[in-house]
Amino acid sequence: MEHGFTWLGSLGLPDAIATSLLVATLLILFALAARARLASANAVEPEDGVTVRNVAEMFVESIQGLAEGVIGHGSDKYVPLLATFFIFILVANLLGLVPGFSPPTSDFNITFALGVVSFVAYNYYGMRAHGAGYVKQFLGPMLLLAPLMLLVEIFSHVFRPISLGIRLFANMFADHQVVAMFTDMTKVVIPVIFYLLGAFVSVVQAFVFTMLTAIYIALAISHDH
Repeated sequence: MEHGFTWLGSLGLPDAIATSLLVATLLILFALAARARLASANAVEPEDGVTVRNVAEMFVESIQGLAEGVIGHGSDKYVPLLATFFIFILVANLLGLVPGFSPPTSDFNITFALGVVSFVAYNYYGMRAHGAGYVKQFLGPMLLLAPLMLLVEIFSHVFRPISLGIRLFANMFADHQVVAMFTDMTKVVIPVIFYLLGAFVSVVQAFVFTMLTAIYIALAISHDH
């Protein structure tokens, strides 16, 4: 949500950029802490309670399950990208619920950039899987209609990063505006409901973006064309 005051406003950077850098820094620190725990001598022994290692393992296993379900065999190589998308978007969304922070995902420049990364990644994976034969996916099953199908497919693929960016931006912008409005109007009790709803929307939107990217990867590397 938008706030009159933001903790990072004094940095002289746009709020979306400053908050994105903060999210990236927090995730890097978390990853280093998890790596240290996994590299320890007793890494083979399970840990009790909620620990950095347990959270990291649960998260990675969840993304692995998603990738396996959507992409299928050999999906492990795509887990780092999908996990990065999900955890970055989720933390960015949730951080926007904290007073004094502006969510980077309510800025279309940020969400469009994420969409472009997804676009470049799945096309790269498609080229790596098929080589020059990847172009056949854009030509359709009939040679006579190939020029028309090529035009349609190009427009379809070019629109994907835009649609990914707009979907995430529109949902998060609207969600945080609603939370801000009811917080200003009622101050207590009722805003709690909308904060819970905002947290739910944050998780759903991170999941949707990650799921769509996984679907695009699956389509790009598929041999059934």
